[in-house]
Amino acid sequence: MISWIRGELINSWIKNQKSFVLINCQGIGYEIQTSSLLDNDSKKDITLWIHLIKREDSDTLYGFKIKDERDFFRDLISVKGIGPQIGMSLLNKYSLNQVINSLLTNDIDLINSVPGIGKKMTERIFLELSNKITKKDYIEQETNKINFPNKSEIKILIEDIKIALKSLDYSKKDIQETISLLLNDFIYDNDKKDKVDKLNFEELFKKSLKILENN
Repeated sequence: MISWIRGELINSWIKNQKSFVLINCQGIGYEIQTSSLLDNDSKKDITLWIHLIKREDSDTLYGFKIKDERDFFRDLISVKGIGPQIGMSLLNKYSLNQVINSLLTNDIDLINSVPGIGKKMTERIFLELSNKITKKDYIEQETNKINFPNKSEIKILIEDIKIALKSLDYSKKDIQETISLLLNDFIYDNDKKDKVDKLNFEELFKKSLKILENN
């Protein structure tokens, strides 16, 4: 099973209201449908979390910039009647946090506003997924994976970064994805454990802006 792909972004495009990318990974070009259109103005390395759907006539890769979005997509398409294209349409129109909050607050109208999701299907989504999610923010869950002694200080820095990015009028979805990428950097880069005491707001803020510029 393919869990994630890291490689050079060769191209991105929209076809039939679906977003795609072509990634060069060790000399192999992977065509991946994504939940949002990625900027291909400059070639760069990107990482996408992958869900593979195999059919008799084709294999389709679905890519997501954050793992939580990929995992929620898997839960979503496990609901009877929800296919991958409906799942991608939902995550393309709304950020993961918006969808989670709608499930927690019983905001049926948000889910029902997505083309292809009727009233009965919306009720089925709420029935099957509401019990699978908690009131914990996804950012909080990712932060809890960090096993550094000064975890609380990192949480405070992350909250400050979110406020600063919001003041610059970045969308909730862009901020969510940027913070998730920052946290993934802490979680998966062991070198950060030796450098974490030197972290400060300015360093993290600059890195956040760099992430936003490259996305």
